[in-house]
Amino acid sequence: MILGTRFMTWLKGELVGTDEFGNRYYRSKGKRLQGRERRWVIYRGRAEASTVPPEWHVWLHHTTDRPLTEEAAQAKAWQKAHAPNMTGTDDAYRPSGHDYKGGKRAQATGDYEAWTPDS
Repeated sequence: MILGTRFMTWLKGELVGTDEFGNRYYRSKGKRLQGRERRWVIYRGRAEASTVPPEWHVWLHHTTDRPLTEEAAQAKAWQKAHAPNMTGTDDAYRPSGHDYKGGKRAQATGDYEAWTPDS
């Protein structure tokens, strides 16, 4: 997080809540821009937007005016736990034939016929 954001948060920010990942959500104390309050998140650890749960994403983007309540944060029985996007990290999915997993893959079974243009 850059120093300017920390300073602005200290001067003008009001803590609204935190999520299960330790991200903290703020809104501006007074001045509004075009009739809307400013809302922002300070990430715990690396700044990665995919670590914002859907419930907080709704609040950040002014879809709802009320901050998230504890009741709203409870997952429904059919919901999976939120997982951040792991693309570009060591935990990213790589299929068995990927170079980082040895680059070995099963031989073609003969059911594939390569396309060649008619001459």
